[in-house]
Amino acid sequence: MAKYYFVLASQRFLLEEEPLEEVLRERTCDYKDKGKEIDFWLVKDPAFIESPEFAELKAKCPQPCAAVISLDRDVIVWLKLRLQYVAKGEFEAPSSTIPDPLASLATVS
Repeated sequence: MAKYYFVLASQRFLLEEEPLEEVLRERTCDYKDKGKEIDFWLVKDPAFIESPEFAELKAKCPQPCAAVISLDRDVIVWLKLRLQYVAKGEFEAPSSTIPDPLASLATVS
């Protein structure tokens, strides 16, 4: 089991109101410069939010939501500092309630 860290907000907020694309591009360039493998992902409608341990968080977050999920705690701490009004948390997966940490409930249209 691995520990995953995340920031979560409404899709509208993360993808339209915040400069998320610029922020993730900056982090990607930093990783590339350091020869580090990408260990963060943007997930629309993350499935982990449906697990019982996140019921309260789901109730507080406008839907549909989106999350940046990472194996690196520092990436999420950095994002939380850059992006205001996001929830921050962590979980271990795979588990009985979160079998796929990067799964999305979004439907492709």
